Parts: sequence; structure tokens; C-alpha cells
Amino acid sequence: MSKKLKIGLFGFGCVGQGLHYVLNNSTGFKADIVKIAVKNREKKRTVAADLITYDKWEILNNPEIDVVVELIDDADEAFNIVSEALKRGKHVVTANKKLLAEHLEELYKLQQENNVSLLYEASACGSIPIIRTLEEYFDNEELVKVSGIFNGTSNYILTKTISEKLTYGEALKQAQDKGFAETDPTNDVEGFDPKFKAIIIALHAFGLIIKPEQVLNLGVTTLHENDIKYASEKGYKIKLTPIIQRVEENKISVFVAPRFVKANNHLFNVDNEFNGVIVEGKFSGEQFLQGKGAGSYPTGAAVLSDISALSHGCKYEFKKYAQKKSPEFTNEVLLHVYFRYNKVEELKRFELAEVNEKYTGTEYNYVVGKLNLQQILNNREFILKNNLFLSLVDETVELDQKVNKQIVSKELELV
Repeated sequence: MSKKLKIGLFGFGCVGQGLHYVLNNSTGFKADIVKIAVKNREKKRTVAADLITYDKWEILNNPEIDVVVELIDDADEAFNIVSEALKRGKHVVTANKKLLAEHLEELYKLQQENNVSLLYEASACGSIPIIRTLEEYFDNEELVKVSGIFNGTSNYILTKTISEKLTYGEALKQAQDKGFAETDPTNDVEGFDPKFKAIIIALHAFGLIIKPEQVLNLGVTTLHENDIKYASEKGYKIKLTPIIQRVEENKISVFVAPRFVKANNHLFNVDNEFNGVIVEGKFSGEQFLQGKGAGSYPTGAAVLSDISALSHGCKYEFKKYAQKKSPEFTNEVLLHVYFRYNKVEELKRFELAEVNEKYTGTEYNYVVGKLNLQQILNNREFILKNNLFLSLVDETVELDQKVNKQIVSKELELV
């Protein structure tokens, strides 16, 4: 029989208010929010004053509170709160993907040492239950790839700029007005948010813990109307997509980049604030999940789902990580890309393994071919600074045989 939980809530912004609303308007599940810790003393709240506290220890030291729900913006302070709660034997639910991506290993150990649950479905892909799907349905199957649209804000902006011909600034303003984008949208539009989500998903899909600095994230801030024109002429839509892919039996590649998507792809019609996830299993084939990826209520509903799961004793098993047979992470792969540049000197920084198409014009230049992922990562700041644009042409991810042969020969020299 499920237990009625006592909740200590940190943060009462967009998601916190969404959780409060869905909790109070859900049937069949009841939990009490005992205290809500907030930072801003000047801000007016929509809840009773006696629920509010400005002291985190009032929640962390309260023996009646058995679940801490962390929904604040500051990832560093969030880690302090979450780790303290776990050490005190409290279960934790969080939606903070940056906190998780930066501290997965430490948080995994804290759960094991203190025999508590840390659930975070709301941290990846909004209302889509991707983590529980990977944990419970695909826990024993070898996966080939997980990809999709993991960020509702950037997808909304891309939909409006491409389909409705709005400028980037107009589309961003709309997204902010609707509550899909933050005042500072950097995490979303530069691909940090979907990168953090991809790192979390890589743990549950492949048993792999990766550091954020190892993973490329290219966003959509340098997207130009000429890139949109090229994509439209070829019948593509542009989507910002993370790809987590097995490129060999024991090697996994993870990155985030814009991608040209064809009409026969599941993601082609995933528009506005919606997310879509494609999971490809070795035996089960391809599965597609779609749902709202941004907004107060969808994310609040995902948080509530985790709280409800806790009342039934839910705990991630991390089977693929616990087996200690995790594959290796690699950036030494080739991607098939469209690369728009301004000057020939800029292109010379990149060593193309293959060229399929090239255009030189008075307004802009582009090349379509294969580039090494590590080389793109090394030149990320150069791409942004010089307003260059790179997009995947297809999903092809293959080992860079030239680089890997060099690695093998060096290893042989050391033997």
C-alpha cells in the first residue's frame, strides 16, 4: 500500500508552481507539501505564508519530511541541497539536468550508501517518461541509439523561424512570453540543456557516465537565412538533436548539433515546444515517444510522477552501469555535415575526410562532407565567434578509421 508522503519543496518558480497545481488537481494520489524554501523575500507568493521558508535547514533537518523536491535554478546550490538530503536519508526528486550531468557519479554513490532514491524523470524531455522506459523496459536489451529533440525552447524557435518566417529575435521573444524560454536562453539555444539531458540518458541507456566538457554542443544561434534556404530547397526541416550512439560494440559517441531532418523521419513533424525521442534496440527495433518538452504543467506532471513512484518504493537500478561492462566514450568518429563558412581561411582549420558537395558564392560558402567530431569540438568557440554554421546532413556516425588506426599503433608501440 502506498504511503502519503510529506514533501519539502525547494523553489517556487515556473516548475514549482506547476507541481503545486497538478498535485492539488490530481485524483487518486495525495501528498502534502509541508514547506517551500525560496530565496526572494520580496516576491509575492500564491500560497499561504506559513508554507514559505527562507532557511533550507528548516526542510533538511525536519524529520517529518521524507521527500525533498529540488526545483531551483542554481545547479551548485542544488547539489548542496540534494547531497545533504540524501545523506539525511531523505528521498529526492529533481528536475535539474545540469546538477545531474555534472555530478552523476557522486549522486549515484550517495544513493547506494544511504539506501535512498533519487528520481529525475522531469530532468530529461519534459513529459516523456524516457528514463523510466530505459530503466524498466530496456534494462536488459543492448541499445543501438537514442536520439531526438530534447529541448522544447529551441524547437519552438526553429519552428517559428522556418515555418512562420519569424526572425530569430521574434521567435525567442514569443518563446519567452509563453514561458518556454528563460530571460537568458543560452542553455537552450546553444545546446547545453539537451547536452545535459543526453548525458543523463547515456547513463540509463548504455551504463556510461560522461563529463559535460567531453561532449560537443552546437546550438542554433548562428543559423542564417541562407542555411534555412538550403534546407528548404532540399526538403529538410532543421532540428536541434542530441545523438547517443553505439558506433562499435564497445564504443559510444554522444553529441548535440543541428540536423537536417527528412519528411520520413519521426522528428520531422515534432514542432513547437514538443519533444520527441527515438530509441533503437538491437532486437526490439525503433520506438518513438513524443510529448511536451517545455512548460509549467508538463514538467510539473513529470515531477509528480516521480513523487508518486516514490510512494510505491521506486528506485533506479542502474543495471547497465552496475554491471561494470560499460562501453567506452569516443569523439573519434566522422559525422556527415553541412558546413557554412565565410572565408576559405576558416575552412582550412578543418580537415575534411570526404567532400560530397561544395558551393562558393558572393554571399556565403558551404561544403557538405565528413568531419571528425573531436575536431569540431576543438573548434567550437571558433565556429561561434565567426558566426559559422554546422548541421548534420544525416544520422551517419562512423568510427574515424584514420585516427583509430593511429591510436592502435601508438598503443602497440607502448607494449
